[in-house]
Amino acid sequence: MRAWQKDPDLVHRRRWITLAVLCVSLLVIVLDNSILNVALPTLSKPLANGGIGASESNLQWIVDSYTIVFAGLLLTAGSLGDRFGRYGALALGLAIFGTGSALAATSTDPSSLISWRSLMGVGGALIMPATLSIITNVFTDPRERGRAIGVWAGVSGIGVGLGPVTGGFLLQHFWWGSVLLVNVPIVIFGLIAGFFFVPNSKDPSAPKLDPVGAVLSIVGLSTLLWGVIEGPSRGWGSTDVLGAFGIGVIVLVAFMLWELNYSSPMLDIHFFDNPRFSAASGSITLTFMALFGSIFLLTQYLQIVLGFSPLKAGAVLLPMSAVMMVCAPLSARVVERVGTKMVVGSGLSIVAIGLLLQTRFTADSSVTTVILVTMVLGLGMANIMAPATESIMGSLPRAKAGVGSAVNDTTRQVGGAVGVALLGSLMATKYLSEVKSGLNLAALPPAARGSVTSNLTHAIATSKTLPATIGARVEAVAKNAFMSGMHLAVLVAACIMIVAAVGVFLWLPARAPQVDEPVVVVDDAGLGGQPAAGSAETVSARP
Repeated sequence: MRAWQKDPDLVHRRRWITLAVLCVSLLVIVLDNSILNVALPTLSKPLANGGIGASESNLQWIVDSYTIVFAGLLLTAGSLGDRFGRYGALALGLAIFGTGSALAATSTDPSSLISWRSLMGVGGALIMPATLSIITNVFTDPRERGRAIGVWAGVSGIGVGLGPVTGGFLLQHFWWGSVLLVNVPIVIFGLIAGFFFVPNSKDPSAPKLDPVGAVLSIVGLSTLLWGVIEGPSRGWGSTDVLGAFGIGVIVLVAFMLWELNYSSPMLDIHFFDNPRFSAASGSITLTFMALFGSIFLLTQYLQIVLGFSPLKAGAVLLPMSAVMMVCAPLSARVVERVGTKMVVGSGLSIVAIGLLLQTRFTADSSVTTVILVTMVLGLGMANIMAPATESIMGSLPRAKAGVGSAVNDTTRQVGGAVGVALLGSLMATKYLSEVKSGLNLAALPPAARGSVTSNLTHAIATSKTLPATIGARVEAVAKNAFMSGMHLAVLVAACIMIVAAVGVFLWLPARAPQVDEPVVVVDDAGLGGQPAAGSAETVSARP
């Protein structure tokens, strides 16, 4: 038993160290997918050439298996953390994530890698809501909590640029498994430092478990997300995708009805009656829709159109990550002066401007132009994520911080998946139309027609096999078609951001009402202690 965890004053004095440990734990998640994406071309190579012989379908599932499991389990994991202890959820999640990373790094075939990536998704679902819910319970002063969440949000934006840079460096010097194995030392540090500096907390009311709600949320979210991810490749009108949407919506409606009538719901649907919770959740969903979708197109633009290596493409996005890292914590101080409504609404407007500026990108834009435009995007994101997240967490009782954090994380994942699918589909549709109108496809060899119309990567590869004059024409038309598709997609995303900004200015309250929560200190055995100023609702000792 660690005596320091029973001392609220000591927990309070160590709160910034606790935040640092939680941010390191969060870092392992935010870097993971962006690092792995760099390694996908290597994974498609045969085993003898340093890959695992992954097909296009395998590559998609190597990424999507993690995303679907991660998003599907978030609500359940957050609820279990509230019920049994948030530190325990964090430690278990780190252990599972580290084990899955080590096993995934040793994979020699796509099936095993997909399986271990799914296990990593389980770990990630336990880690992410635990970090934010612990921050909410350690930082009990609303002003400090806003600043701490700002740091948390800044760290969550690091993966945009740092992931590709790290992944590119590792691939240049080591084998592909190093991009997964790099997670292990971070996990070990998080486990050791967490044992000494992260206090445990949980819901003191010890609510009953909600297994029916857990199953419905997992099935509903996973099925719906599968449909969103598979829509662009299988076709939005395909039986599989429409069936997934239908089942997902029906199960999620059943989940909401169950939660409304169950005596101890995993997620109290009435939380959404509070505009600080619902409006902020909506703004985060739409923000990540724009962020993930635009970054999906931007990475293709940098690597395929401008011809940058993954390492250089990541380096170009580092200034954007730096702006988010610096400005997200500062946004809390601005909120203290002008209120959440003004900061989040302005952030959404800045993101819309950044997206509109991307419509000026061309096939020969300078690196400076790209960096400056993406920095504008990063500035807007920084002024949305931290204040909106604080609005969500500050609108809930601290006893429900785990499930509140899970809602925040779920909106990010669902919004991101929808953004990639929506903007990717808009780009692909426009690309196909422009290629058909810009080229005489009948004059091309039959084998080349499908490649040229499928995507830009295949079109450029095919152009190298054609006579020089024809190949140059194919490449030029394909690049211009991609740019037209990208411009259409970011224009739609900008319109979505403008609508979101209007909604925030109309419905998001500027400030939280002042409500004093009762503070109780207990140990794991449930023995009561004296109320302590500045402590979280439950700060418990763990063995």
